[in-house]
Amino acid sequence: MFSLRLPMERYPFQKNVFIRVLFFRKNVFYSRCITWKNVLYCFHLEEKVVTRMKRSAFSQLVKWKDTPERKPLIIRGARQVGKTWLMKEFGQSCYDSFVYFNFDEEDELKSIFEANKNPQRIIELLSMIAGEKILPGETLVIFDEVQECPEALNTLKYFKEKANDYHVIAAGSLLGTLLAQPKSYPVGMVNLLDLYPLYFDEFLEATDPALFAYYESIQKDQTIEEIFHNRLLEAYNYYLIIGGMPECVASWVNHKDPAAVSQIQRELVEIYENDFSKHNGKVNSGRILMVFRSIVSQLAKSNEKFIYGAVRQGGRARDFEEAIEWLVSAGMLNRIYNVSKMEHPLSAFDKLDQFKLFLFDTGLLKHMAGIDNSAILLKADYQFKGPLTENYVLQQLRGQFEVEPRYYSDKTGEIDFLLQNGTEIIPVEAKGGEDKSAPSFKRYIANRHPEHALRFSKRGYRKDGAITNIPLYLARKTRELL
Repeated sequence: MFSLRLPMERYPFQKNVFIRVLFFRKNVFYSRCITWKNVLYCFHLEEKVVTRMKRSAFSQLVKWKDTPERKPLIIRGARQVGKTWLMKEFGQSCYDSFVYFNFDEEDELKSIFEANKNPQRIIELLSMIAGEKILPGETLVIFDEVQECPEALNTLKYFKEKANDYHVIAAGSLLGTLLAQPKSYPVGMVNLLDLYPLYFDEFLEATDPALFAYYESIQKDQTIEEIFHNRLLEAYNYYLIIGGMPECVASWVNHKDPAAVSQIQRELVEIYENDFSKHNGKVNSGRILMVFRSIVSQLAKSNEKFIYGAVRQGGRARDFEEAIEWLVSAGMLNRIYNVSKMEHPLSAFDKLDQFKLFLFDTGLLKHMAGIDNSAILLKADYQFKGPLTENYVLQQLRGQFEVEPRYYSDKTGEIDFLLQNGTEIIPVEAKGGEDKSAPSFKRYIANRHPEHALRFSKRGYRKDGAITNIPLYLARKTRELL
């Protein structure tokens, strides 16, 4: 471990700025981050290569820290999406110090929470273990893998009630499955933050900062020059291949080796499947694995609707609905419902027995589907192009609107996605190439005359009659382009 003091004249916003290099995994090191206007930059060091990464969730953490009504924070997200990294970097950048406790690695910690409910006593004992005094508002307290100690999770309500001047963040793999059980966490006593794989804009900033600067400058109705359009499409194709898992992105930036990325993706899928096999809760681990492995074939069907019988011959809802709920709660799958009416509010018209399941990361889906990189890079038509595109679009749309996307399907046709923006319902079509709209999409526009109708494709950013064509690489900017 070493430290490097940076020149103060370059970083007047912070006293005593240091870069601290911490061993992470397989000779990969992560360094101390520097905050500039509440923007996090991580310098990833491996073999003298420096990679800058920014996570948009960091600004949400800063907002949480500065909110007077702040409660203990729980970060949810699938394994390996960067929860631990984010919490530590937040602690390093925005606090005088942080203390980190991992309930999976330090089993003896559990006894503290099993024997104590008083947060002041807990803080006293944790200070002794950490070897430093935990100060309100100055020290960030991090509980990692907190699902291994439900007592610690429940203790968060006592921090809210009796010691809310202490700043506490908790996270853990599969924590969402625990939080899905009403009795497992203090309702109304915690703030929640969902963390996902890197979005396309985060990926672009890490891989091509100069192109990202142009991307950031794009505004509503702006003409995008062909040279930038082509470069951004190329970046989009790379994102389909690499995805947003932090380890995959870091590997690509440092080595530009697609085989290495593929190997990491393979290992990640194996890790997830091993997690399923270790699961010993009330949900059958074998059924969880069966659902997970069926996602590619489910999406490959013409209508993409999840069919229980496609998981196992004769399978019924009662056989797999708990496994699906477990995977959704774990952050592994994204579920969108079919609606009976394309009207506000969309959630009132959910058909709970009709839904689609998409994977939480497009790069992993590409890997699981066995799509060769050349099919994506050479602009070929391949069988899984449509589902892969829809998976990407959904991944970028999540979190932009207060209501999660839906879709519409009946005997006359299908609308890929429906967005609710206030009281407005926006139809969305996702195309993997430059082809134009399907008949059902055009028919909806002709009959309903929506204020906005969006088509995501590889075509340029422009109006095509009543339809606004948004290039696929701008899907993450959808709301600001309306």
